[in-house]
Amino acid sequence: MADVKTNAKTEKNGNGFWRRAGRAIIIPILAVVVGLALGGVMVAISDPVVLRGLSPNPWRVVPEGEIDPATDISLETALKFHGNDLNLGDYVVFTRGKSLVFREVVSEIQDKDTQIDLERARRRAPDLLSGNAAIVLSFSDRPFFVVQAAGRAVWEAYRALFIGSIGDPQRIVDGWRTAQETGDWLTFRESLRPITESLVTSIPYIFAGLSVALGFQAGLFNIGAEGQIAIGAALSTYIGYSFTGLPAVLHLPLAILGGMVGGAIWGIIPGWLKAKTGAHEVINTIMMNYIAFRLMSWLLRGPMQRPGAGKPVSPVVAESAFLPQLFGAPLRLHAGLFLAAIAVVFVWWLLYKTTIGFELRTVGANPNAAKYSGMSVARNIIIAMGISGGLAGLAGANEVLGLNHFLAEGFSPGYGFDSIALALLGRSHPVGVVLAAILFGTLRSGATSMQSLAQVPIDIITTIQALVIVFIAAPEIIRWLFRLKTVGDEEKTVFTRGWGS
Repeated sequence: MADVKTNAKTEKNGNGFWRRAGRAIIIPILAVVVGLALGGVMVAISDPVVLRGLSPNPWRVVPEGEIDPATDISLETALKFHGNDLNLGDYVVFTRGKSLVFREVVSEIQDKDTQIDLERARRRAPDLLSGNAAIVLSFSDRPFFVVQAAGRAVWEAYRALFIGSIGDPQRIVDGWRTAQETGDWLTFRESLRPITESLVTSIPYIFAGLSVALGFQAGLFNIGAEGQIAIGAALSTYIGYSFTGLPAVLHLPLAILGGMVGGAIWGIIPGWLKAKTGAHEVINTIMMNYIAFRLMSWLLRGPMQRPGAGKPVSPVVAESAFLPQLFGAPLRLHAGLFLAAIAVVFVWWLLYKTTIGFELRTVGANPNAAKYSGMSVARNIIIAMGISGGLAGLAGANEVLGLNHFLAEGFSPGYGFDSIALALLGRSHPVGVVLAAILFGTLRSGATSMQSLAQVPIDIITTIQALVIVFIAAPEIIRWLFRLKTVGDEEKTVFTRGWGS
């Protein structure tokens, strides 16, 4: 009987866990869906074919391969949607032997060689050829054409995004078959390049996202991740090229540790100012960003500039400090993926399985209660900012040791600033940050493909990311759209305390 009760209690607790997990992820998932849907709307309304279909101006019929979507329409499409929409004043093209004959559509024929009446032109519409023929979509055809063109634009955009970030399934299958038949794995590895590039882009996002999320858990808003990434990368680079003769088993961990220490120092400074003087971490970390950027610029033009280089770049780090590649060329996926996984497990363990983590979360939730219970608020603020900075520094070390192998200005495309959005999207939980980082890495990796294959501006991806964050920050919008009920004990995202704290 006792065993039955225990099993029932366990089942109840398990179901409760999954219900809580479901409630925690439903808003982010729906926010992503709505963001992608609104992104599709923007893709559609910015598509030149859709805009032209809404315009009353005529199309110019031209051969395939020479089409300007803003003014032209292909012969095949013109014939498909032309129907009986020829109007007076339009020009149609017919063949006479091997030559083209242009005829103007008129109500009363004056010159049979250059004119044709409307009724006859409509009957002969299937004979329309490429040339300077004016086509105006009829009122009845226009909605269907616009909807079809919009669907095609959205499909092509997101298909290109998928292929650029995950890969072409058919190409992957063909590459696998080729490898099985011939033993040549190069084609198969090349087919996996898109998904590995998404993972490569996600790695620094994971480190930076964990950095900001840990700060949120402690009630701190660390906007200085970008500067901490830069300092971590600079110190890791210096150790990487200046320490020579060391074996990889010592050199690589030392370079990684250097990046972590550099970021930690840059995080501890505003943490100490916050704890000892009450100076707000938002202002301090912003200012520390500017100091880091200018310091790195000076280093790359002075002490750390590569000899003989005309550009502000550092020397190349020694091979003994390279993060190992997981696969052969042309894939760039490296062992930083395992470091990121270790960091996720460490942050989860620290926050939820240790006394330090309990104190950090308590200080973040209610610093006054933490103080009265005997916890040192100042010490926990410094610890939180130090660990947060160290995680961000690992993102910089990862980029230098795993990918670039040297330091240059602008090496980070905004990982530190994007990490704020990642922490919000992941609800400041390590697992949520990983999922958000993979999403952002996938979007960023596929954006270039979407622009090159579907001619969709890369800024659409940034807009989609911004929309997702808006809906995460304002979950009531999602609840209203999908008619979701608010649950009283639903876990809230941990945000920073107010300016007066």
